[in-house]
Formats: sequence, C-alpha cells, structure tokens
Amino acid sequence: MKEGIEISEEIRGRVIQAQSGFFDVQTDQGVVVCQIRGRLKKGRKQGDIVAIGDWVRVSIQEPGRGMIEEVEPRRTMLYRMAPTPRGEYQQIIIANPDQAVFVFSITQPKPRLRMLDRFLVIAEREGINSLIVVNKIDLTGRHQARKLFRRYEKIDYPVLYTSVLKKQGLRQLEKHLLNKTSLFAGPSGAGKSSLLNAIQPGLGLAVKEISEGTQKGKHTTVSRKLVPLSKGGYVADTPGLKALDLWDITPEEVDGYFREISQVLKNCRFSDCTHTHEPGCAVIEAIKKKKIHPERYRSYLRLREVEEDKIPWF
Repeated sequence: MKEGIEISEEIRGRVIQAQSGFFDVQTDQGVVVCQIRGRLKKGRKQGDIVAIGDWVRVSIQEPGRGMIEEVEPRRTMLYRMAPTPRGEYQQIIIANPDQAVFVFSITQPKPRLRMLDRFLVIAEREGINSLIVVNKIDLTGRHQARKLFRRYEKIDYPVLYTSVLKKQGLRQLEKHLLNKTSLFAGPSGAGKSSLLNAIQPGLGLAVKEISEGTQKGKHTTVSRKLVPLSKGGYVADTPGLKALDLWDITPEEVDGYFREISQVLKNCRFSDCTHTHEPGCAVIEAIKKKKIHPERYRSYLRLREVEEDKIPWF
C-alpha cells in the first residue's frame, strides 16, 4: 500500500471483466482493478469464485486498485461443467444476466430452430428471460418470417423482427437492451455484430473481438467482458452456449422446460409419462389438436434422445 493512502470502507460494484486472476469492477467511484482476497480462496472450490456480472464488495487499496472482499449471491447464471482431476468444476460464463438474446436470420443462413429450442431450454433451466430476434427480414419479408417464428409468439416468447438494411426493429431492440445485462447467442452469420453496430457504432466489433478471444483462449487466460452500452446496460457474446451440455437435466425433466408442454403435462394419466406412447397422455392429445407445434415436439424428442420412428402414433 502506498504511503498516506488508507484502506477505504467496502464499496459495492459489478465485475465487468475477468482475466488471469484480475477483475475490473465498475463502481460509483469508477473502475477498480481487483484481485480476490485470500480468505475467499480457502477450502476446496467446485466453481469460479468470481465471474463477470457478479456484484461484489471491494476495499480500495490504492487509487484504482482494490481487493474483492465479498461476492453477493447470484440471482441467475449461465455456466458449464468442466472436468478436472478432482471432479467437475463449474465455469461461470456470466452471472446475473437479465436476459438472453437469441439472434437468428430468416435466411442466409437458414435458421436452425432445433438450436434455438436448445437455447430456450437452457435459459428456462437457469431462469433467464429470453428474447428472440429474427434478423434479415428484408430478404423474405416480415410476413414470411412471422410464419416460421409464430410458434414462439404463441407460447409467449417475445420475438423481434429486424433488418439493418431497412432499419426495421432496431429501436425496439435498443429498448429491450436499455439498462439490462444481455447475453447474445446465435449461429455465425445471423447478423449479431451488424445489429449491435446499428444500435451503437463499434459495439458489434467490440463484442465480436471478445467472442473470438474467448474461443481462442484457454483456462484462466480467457478474458470475459461485459461491453457497456452508451445509454445504459451491458452486452456480452456467449459463443460457449453452443457447446453447453444439458448436464444436470435428466430426460424426465426436459418436458418442464418446454413452456407449452409443461402447461398440460399435469393432466397426463401417469406421473412418469414420457409423452411418447402412454394412454391418457395430455401432451399427445394437445399435439393432435395442434395446440403444440409438431416441430417443437420433435425438439423435445431429440433432447430426450427418442427416435421419431419408434413413436407409434406420430
């Protein structure tokens, strides 16, 4: 500690960048570069102690430098389980996100809705709100785009239809991001960077650089960062979302993370119903009455690893 500088009282802040044991914490006094207090590292740890998005309390050691004294309980988080010699380790991709923004283009590339369904299951499992963005609607028209994505509107997922070229839906997307922490995910070529650049020049490039760095980095050298929005809020790309396993979701739980299925499964005759062949299955009945989209049901079967040709009625 420098001479004449006293350790301050603890102040609250949010971790906006993490790299190699150093954490940038945004506080009311500005950004403070911190390390973790040793006592927080004691004992066997089964997951990351601090991650981007965490709310923490820090003590100032000198101007612009501090120590993380406490990590507040996480409201939500997105994580993956990594194997280690001592067992599985919880790597936190982002803590306390307000929403997940899933960007898919209506064409070029063609939307992979099975991927979207998987993303939605992960978000439902972690209690993270989802926003679906259908991009490049100038190539097909809004009507054609809605025809394909209406299935999600019907089960109360917010869906935005956007075009950077025609400047459609950009203001609505910006409103959804304002003063929120948003994680972005979607296939390459869907136009995430273009959308972000249209909202705030340079934003898409900054997020893309972090995304590419995360994919190239290894272990603790990986830099994760929340990119600030000029009008308030943060965005972060999450390339690792594509590789997330439904590691702690058993086949029997999957139906609970499909909104339209979870609404009717309580009416099934059997409590252990698989919704594939059982008599008195409310899910099968709902599918036959077109209350559940057949493609969403196929996504459910895929996640349960059930082959369609083994279902006698479908």
